[in-house]
Amino acid sequence: MALEEYKRKRRFEETPEPPPKVEKKSQHRFVVQKHRATRLHYDFRLEMEGVLKSWAVPKGPSLDPADKRLAMQVEDHPVSYFDFEGTIPEGNYGAGTVIVWDVGTWEPLSPLPVKGKFVPGTDKEATEMLKKGDFKIRLHGKRLKGDFALIHIKARRPGSKGTEWLLIKKQDDEAVSGYDIEQYDTSVLSKKTITQMAGDEGAAEWKSSRPASRGRLKAPWLAETLAKLEKKGKTRTTEDTEDAEEDKRKPRAVESQAKPPKSAGRSSKNSASSESSAVLVGSLPGVRKASMPTTIHPMLATSGDKPFDDPDWLFEIKWDGYRAVAFIENGKVRLVSRNQNDLTGQFSELHDLPKAVKAKTAVLDGEIVALDEQGRSSFSLMQQRTGFRSGGRRAAGRSDVPVVYYVFDLIFVDGYDLRRVPLKGRKAVLAKVVAPNELVRLSEHFPERGIALFNAAKQQGLEGILAKRRDSLYEERRSNEWRKIKITQTIDCVIGGYTDPEGSREYFGAIVLGLYDQKGRLVHVGQAGTGFDQAALKQIWQVLHKLETSRSPFHGGVEAAKVHWVEPQRVAEIKFTEWTHETEEGGPKLRAPVFMGLRDDKDPRECKLEGEIIQLRT
Repeated sequence: MALEEYKRKRRFEETPEPPPKVEKKSQHRFVVQKHRATRLHYDFRLEMEGVLKSWAVPKGPSLDPADKRLAMQVEDHPVSYFDFEGTIPEGNYGAGTVIVWDVGTWEPLSPLPVKGKFVPGTDKEATEMLKKGDFKIRLHGKRLKGDFALIHIKARRPGSKGTEWLLIKKQDDEAVSGYDIEQYDTSVLSKKTITQMAGDEGAAEWKSSRPASRGRLKAPWLAETLAKLEKKGKTRTTEDTEDAEEDKRKPRAVESQAKPPKSAGRSSKNSASSESSAVLVGSLPGVRKASMPTTIHPMLATSGDKPFDDPDWLFEIKWDGYRAVAFIENGKVRLVSRNQNDLTGQFSELHDLPKAVKAKTAVLDGEIVALDEQGRSSFSLMQQRTGFRSGGRRAAGRSDVPVVYYVFDLIFVDGYDLRRVPLKGRKAVLAKVVAPNELVRLSEHFPERGIALFNAAKQQGLEGILAKRRDSLYEERRSNEWRKIKITQTIDCVIGGYTDPEGSREYFGAIVLGLYDQKGRLVHVGQAGTGFDQAALKQIWQVLHKLETSRSPFHGGVEAAKVHWVEPQRVAEIKFTEWTHETEEGGPKLRAPVFMGLRDDKDPRECKLEGEIIQLRT
């Protein structure tokens, strides 16, 4: 079935269910969602052919081969539906409460058994089996495991649409006689029962377990933080950058012309852009007329030790994502990383970014971030979105992880270069040029109160804050006029090995980390065994397994057991609390290291021991 049926049944202006989108690649995942709508049932979904093939199973799947469960095939769902939990509002199709009862991966089984046993098949065989109505699969879930068959049947009931199937467990080592699905009534994600989810105030209008919360311009925690800071310090955010008294004494630096008269035959694909051409910046100090730049090297911050309060500085949340300069021209956008790599193709949803900008031409500076359920930036989610690299090739990323673009600076607009304009002036223009929406957001800033913002960010588990001098010009280099103040320190380390897993853990236990010293020798600095989910464990093991070598890449001993050495070709971002004291035996080590993600934009030789420690001590 195509996603047209899914689209037809839903009013997306009333329910935040994801829009219909067919993905280019499938990751062979499956999900079972327990759904209390008109009747309680279970939705069984297989990710294939860019969608979720779906069946409604009234009594739910069973691990008992004696149970032949009726499974009614329903419309295909978008892949982004995979981890939905919560309550669909009344009056909408499928209104009711949903929890994720099981998740995992699946693989097709060849229709031709070998020596009486089923063996893994191909995607082509899977498509053919589905068409024929005899679909054999193997599940690797948290609750459902082993071989199953989906059999299409001819129903005898009047009015049948031919959507009846049977879901049957095959006899294998995972079979459970007398299986009772009611023994497992909680979500494998939130750990809530369907009753608890229904009573959750946060799930009153469909709570999604997807990383970002679409349609909300401000996350609840951020809105609360802004309110508290404004109340305590009477500070203003992006919408009110200039001091009120200063505004009274000076002419307005930015103002809009009257709307142009309507003319016959006039049309525009971007009304915001046509209106924004009236924005005037000519009176700003330092502004100059110029053609639109084609290359910008983003201004970078130096590391700061502690948060501070100062009326000459502005303070912002440090968003943990991919720095990106946006070049907007003729209704199109080009996104470029700090290393001058083109990011436009990776983030297709941001192609609509020009619609939020009231200018014909503009150059914006900001951060592309993936947000968690609370609206907090997550580098780990961004890694899932972009995928991992193996041998120079990018693995399939998760396109169902949404991103937003947080804008914090304006470099150029409609024929005017703003790089020599003080930051407070650039911020004032930015607030008038950008109209925030669900994909484009202004990064709020606060005059004076850096300590309060730092503490608020710390409570939310964020990476840190940025301090920027109010009168700083835009310098295309690292400058002390901007400072990054991190709450938890991060460092990029070389992966030189991995240890064996223990207990129920699969693939590996920890990655063994190193940094290069002044003599170019890789020195062991510890190992990180936390920060991985099951998917990350598998993906990273697949990357490292191909790099295995018989010799240790480290200089000196390594304080770890059962290590598989690997060629030092991969870099990991590591969060940690502090360096341990240097000892004669092993040198300094990272304390409480946590894996944050693989860095494909870093050369391992850039990961140096001395430079990092000097930076931490100053």
